[in-house]
Amino acid sequence: MQLRELHRARNQCLNLGAVEIRKRVQRDIARGLAGFAAGKNGAIVRAMSPTRADCEALDREDALAHFRDRFALPEGVVYLDGNSLGPLPKAAPVRVAEVVQDEWGHDLIRSWNTHDWIGMSARVGDKIGRLIGAGPDETIAADSTSINLYKALSAALALRPERRTILSERGNFPTDLYMAQGLVAQLGNGYRLALVAPDAVANAIDCDTAAVLLTHVHYVTGRVHDMAAVTAAAHAKGALTIWDLCHTAGAMPVDLNAARADFAVGCGYKWLNGGPGAPAFLYVAKRHQGAARPALSGWLGHADPFAFAQDYAPAPGIGRFVVGTPPILSLAALEVGVDLMLEASLPALYDKAMRQFDLFRSLMDKRLAGRGFALVSVAGPGGRGSEIGYAHEEGWPIMRALIARGIIGDFRAPNVLRFGIAPLYQRYTEIWDAVEGLRAIMDERLWDRAEYRARPIVT
Repeated sequence: MQLRELHRARNQCLNLGAVEIRKRVQRDIARGLAGFAAGKNGAIVRAMSPTRADCEALDREDALAHFRDRFALPEGVVYLDGNSLGPLPKAAPVRVAEVVQDEWGHDLIRSWNTHDWIGMSARVGDKIGRLIGAGPDETIAADSTSINLYKALSAALALRPERRTILSERGNFPTDLYMAQGLVAQLGNGYRLALVAPDAVANAIDCDTAAVLLTHVHYVTGRVHDMAAVTAAAHAKGALTIWDLCHTAGAMPVDLNAARADFAVGCGYKWLNGGPGAPAFLYVAKRHQGAARPALSGWLGHADPFAFAQDYAPAPGIGRFVVGTPPILSLAALEVGVDLMLEASLPALYDKAMRQFDLFRSLMDKRLAGRGFALVSVAGPGGRGSEIGYAHEEGWPIMRALIARGIIGDFRAPNVLRFGIAPLYQRYTEIWDAVEGLRAIMDERLWDRAEYRARPIVT
């Protein structure tokens, strides 16, 4: 299936259930790769040694290539770290300047009404909801992922007061586990966090499980949990689900409502290109909103905040999960990134990402064999996120040497070089250039320098 055909299928895909979306996307990827191998420019799949010219041909035919011009990407830099910080959309500084100069500078406090600042969390949240399979008024953009996890976890536990276990997987992203550990310590009274192997989660759910907390796409391996299946298993035992979508939202199709998910959280600074420290988002299924009472009962989550009542009364719906004043400048930047993502087709993006993943892997296998790199990412045709990672005993200095060469990926302890594949702006030739840069570093042992072994605070 060609990318332009996937674009035509966008609206239909958005209305499918989670299981059907997954089946259709995997089928389309398989068809795309089959056509890719058989077509006139199928060198990446069929060739013994793909060339840069093969990648250039793919870039010329890429139906998503025009989106790259919408980003302020530095010349001479290959950016493979969009899964930690998305690049700057060119429209973002313009929009933020408009908010600063016109709305804040000229209209001042009137902008809460005249420019609907007060509705920004809900408006941007609804837009994000369209990317994750949420209905209207089920998603808000606010706070950080960690704070939203606390909100979701505490609300889920309150909805299951007779149960005491939060279930998650070993190796989950640390902030998810830290927030669960902190909440358990705060509550006491027999609450606990239970950790099992990823494959054992569904079978570990029992009559004491209040909530299952999982990251949909694992931050190191890129493994994708079967959201619909795990959620169904949880519901069968009376438990609720909380999904971390930090490595999902904007990177691949997902349908929270079709999967019957209960809660979900995610960040705005990765694939949504909202900028450093961008607001995160929280999804609460509409069926829970009336009963879920937030532990963080902030002023703007009140039913009538400007009545200044002494006692808290929760706002109707998702609005009760707003805690404090919306960060207007940050929300303005995030909205630009979300609007840009909504212009694209998630199935088409995911299709291209999987092609680029396979290209990266093929080049690594052919051009860096025997250099100590071990693939840690899921490598099958489906069930993987938009990132690829390799373990190497010298992973840290190798990544630092790559970054010094203008090829920016990131590192995850203890030894994983991780590369985020962002098809909205990534060229096929950049995949080639990244692997070639890595090969040069290994051939010349450029990584083996003292300056590349030093570790700053942020790694």
